[in-house]
Amino acid sequence: MIGIFGGTFDPIHQGHLNIATHCIEQLPLSTLAFMPCAQPAHKTHSGVSAEQRLAMVKLAIAQQPKFTIDDRELKRKGPSYSLLSLQELRQEHPNDAIAFLIGMDSLNNLHKWYKWQEVVDLCHLIVCQRPGEALNPSPVIRDYIARNSAPDVHALKTKQAGLCYFLATSLTAISSSELREQLKTSPSLPEHLPTSVANYIKNQHIYC
Repeated sequence: MIGIFGGTFDPIHQGHLNIATHCIEQLPLSTLAFMPCAQPAHKTHSGVSAEQRLAMVKLAIAQQPKFTIDDRELKRKGPSYSLLSLQELRQEHPNDAIAFLIGMDSLNNLHKWYKWQEVVDLCHLIVCQRPGEALNPSPVIRDYIARNSAPDVHALKTKQAGLCYFLATSLTAISSSELREQLKTSPSLPEHLPTSVANYIKNQHIYC
């Protein structure tokens, strides 16, 4: 089973790494690939380039051998839908289960994703709930969860895709947007940044 962890990672922080570590520890994954996405149109652009975001992810995961990088969405021209990446991954790994790590907020808005029904046919959804988040999906997604919820990690081994599993985590509330604001307003670097990432931000003079 291979794992995919998508996000803007703007910047990557300890919260992301904690989620990824829980995922590796609890699921039967051979690898977990961090997949930085193109800057979404609905998010405020921080001014940090895709190359800089990718560099920070590489620094953050350098010491974990099961963490890898998948930069296909940064290289893709045109819309960078999750569906396209999953279709490519399925072609590359026809015999492996694919675990797609997402947040509770993404699950709640899954009905708004481009061809979400095809997305869930290509992967297992691994859902991480951050502090303060609640399960509040649309009726159609609630029905999908009711029909496809995996009772345990062993169930994920029985199929290549289609199940929804809620990952047990013990997380603190950290968001990239809050860290960006701290970096703008405070001379000290936030404690939730990995040291290598904090040094990169300082040396590149970004987010200031």
